[in-house]
Amino acid sequence: MSQRSQQNYIPALTGVRAFAAYLVFISHFAYIFDSSFPRIVQRFLSEFHIGVTIFFVLSGFLITFRYYRGFHLTPYWFKHYFKNRVARIYPMYLLLTIGAFAYYYFTKDQTITKGSSHPLGVMLLNVTFLRGFFYRFWDTGIAQGWSLTVEECFYFSAPVIFLIAKKYHKLFLQPVLITVLGILFVLIFSHVNWYGFFGNFTFMFLFTFAGRCFEFFVGIQLARYVLKKGIKRSNHTNFTYLGLAAIFMCIFIMALQPITQPWNAGLESPVGIIANNYLLPLAIALFFYGLLTEPTLLKRGLSTPFAELLGKSSYIFYLIHLGWIYNLLHGLFNQLNNNVFILYDKWGVSWHSPFEYDALNLIYIFLILNVISISLFKLIEEPVNHYIRRSGFLIKYKPRPKGIVD
Repeated sequence: MSQRSQQNYIPALTGVRAFAAYLVFISHFAYIFDSSFPRIVQRFLSEFHIGVTIFFVLSGFLITFRYYRGFHLTPYWFKHYFKNRVARIYPMYLLLTIGAFAYYYFTKDQTITKGSSHPLGVMLLNVTFLRGFFYRFWDTGIAQGWSLTVEECFYFSAPVIFLIAKKYHKLFLQPVLITVLGILFVLIFSHVNWYGFFGNFTFMFLFTFAGRCFEFFVGIQLARYVLKKGIKRSNHTNFTYLGLAAIFMCIFIMALQPITQPWNAGLESPVGIIANNYLLPLAIALFFYGLLTEPTLLKRGLSTPFAELLGKSSYIFYLIHLGWIYNLLHGLFNQLNNNVFILYDKWGVSWHSPFEYDALNLIYIFLILNVISISLFKLIEEPVNHYIRRSGFLIKYKPRPKGIVD
């Protein structure tokens, strides 16, 4: 890692990526604990999708922290910037998306295509990130990959956001205008039968950049503040735990909201949208500011080498924790459970199987998914990332150009 990269690297914020990914994992499988805990606990766990908001605020912060000061309106800067973004995001997403549609080819699992009669067209929408604009297709392929469409919209917008913020000193006017544009799109296209392109307001506010942009702008403003003021401060307010408390308060607000079909979380109610899209990012910013400026036990834990490794591999974990790889592992444990009972029948015993409990199997799968994630990170993601950055793709590689970070 270059000296410039080291100056822009914050170990605790790498560790927090794993924390965010695990929250999303819990939210998707909270139903397993439905019979073991009070209903409010299960509802609380199901709102741990807030890991996605953590990712969005973190992206806004990191992109700004790394690029804002060295931003230049030159083709050279843009090419380096987009080259680094492609190297970071696209290779593993493409590989795992191809795997998802190969899985569909052999299994005809309709969760991959949502019943579409044109799987190749759906695959094209997925590999180009365009599926995230269509209510009909947003959760096809790798379902949770919808958030990458939102991320890519931010990556493409960031240079323009920086330009307007620097030249015209207008930052928070921008998310207002972007959201208004999204509302106009819904008003226009909700009456057009075009596969649900900006098909309804709930979809727009929860699954598109137009609705989620405020989260990135909170991260942007936090980075601008830190770049200006630094991370040393004299007051003794514990922002780390104050931010955590505020985060869980937002979760609790969403857990109290009624669920309206076809949605499955309080997030998708009007109050839930306000809590998730506008209040929660502010709480996360407090939490991040605490991690940056306070020597807490939590910061030390998130900065350990093992937490960093989990954070670096968390992108892969996020992509595989739900979908075809999880389905294969789940099917494997069901088969193991059947084989164990067949063996017990041969022995004439009536013992419990180590694979008969859904909650226990989920723990097994969680651990295996982490092993797979770390392995893919070390063997594929990291080497390919470095290869693309140092290749002639888009622009010839030059070590540490001015204003550019690796």
